[in-house]
Amino acid sequence: MRIGSVVPDSPFLLAPLAGVSDSPFRQLAREQGASIVYTEMVSADGLVRGNKATLDYCAFEPMERPIGIQLFGSEPQVMADAARVLCDLPEERRPDLIDVNMGCPVRKVVNRCAGAALLQDVQRIREIVNEMVRASAVPVTAKIRLGWDGSSRNVVDVCRALEEAGASAVAIHARTRAEKFDGTAHWEMIGEAKQAVGIPVIGNGDVREPADAVRMLATTGCDAVMLGRAAFGDPWVFRRVRAAWERGASLAEATATERLGAGIRHLGMMVASVGPECAAREMRKHVAWYVKGLKNSARVREQVNHTRNVEEMVELLRAYLAELDQGSESIDSPAAGRPDASGTAVEPPGAAAPLGSVVAAG
Repeated sequence: MRIGSVVPDSPFLLAPLAGVSDSPFRQLAREQGASIVYTEMVSADGLVRGNKATLDYCAFEPMERPIGIQLFGSEPQVMADAARVLCDLPEERRPDLIDVNMGCPVRKVVNRCAGAALLQDVQRIREIVNEMVRASAVPVTAKIRLGWDGSSRNVVDVCRALEEAGASAVAIHARTRAEKFDGTAHWEMIGEAKQAVGIPVIGNGDVREPADAVRMLATTGCDAVMLGRAAFGDPWVFRRVRAAWERGASLAEATATERLGAGIRHLGMMVASVGPECAAREMRKHVAWYVKGLKNSARVREQVNHTRNVEEMVELLRAYLAELDQGSESIDSPAAGRPDASGTAVEPPGAAAPLGSVVAAG
């Protein structure tokens, strides 16, 4: 698959995730094999106005490349001007891709005629992307849904309009705006869109484990798969899905030591990125995901929510790890080196997964 000048090394991408996909999260995903990562959505209006906080959302580290910055907005000229702002940044700060959010179902976004609201106006979609492509020095892509609701599933028309306007790829969350994240994703409509256009089509929705990603590629014919919530607290999912796709291997899930070590390292990266006060606040949700499924995790999540600073959070996580070390780890995954339910040998986490090393290093 090629997206303009960008050639990812696998078909597994990290989705843009509002409130989640900040720089540390993206770095961990890239380390574990995500081939492209995206920022959380950024206001085009804020970029054009030169808002510092908005520009800060666009910051990334070199190792995150290839990276896409996702914009949201509804006015073609403003979106084009925002693309121009990003392309006029110094080369080391310029993204590899610019993505347009056309799928966010949140009310405060759609009330501004942005996000999934754009799916109701195909002509506006065409105008936005056309203007952005003319203004941008990097490929422009879009992330969409199947349509506004069940009676207006216009995904094929939208994909055709995007291609005609010059978009280099389209990612499709296989639900309508009305469905949000409920029910079952309609993968067959990803396949219909793939048959209708020549640009790369990236599937998204109900990819919870490696087998789902491999099955989506096989059944829809899509060019790539975008993982979102499956990566919450589990950047190793990219390592597992690549092993399943490349060689049919089933890797064991991360151990408690790896997960708690990753949480501590993630916290340190957050401190370096946004400062200790913001890091302590933003890491609470990440810690909840890292400990999910572990013994006594509900108690730990409650304790984390009452920590006052980074130091308290680190001490809590280290104490919890020591507690788990004294007992038995409680993770619902096959033992390393033993066959899983299908009879496939399960490989232990490899040396290329450094996330857990922080526990010893501090």
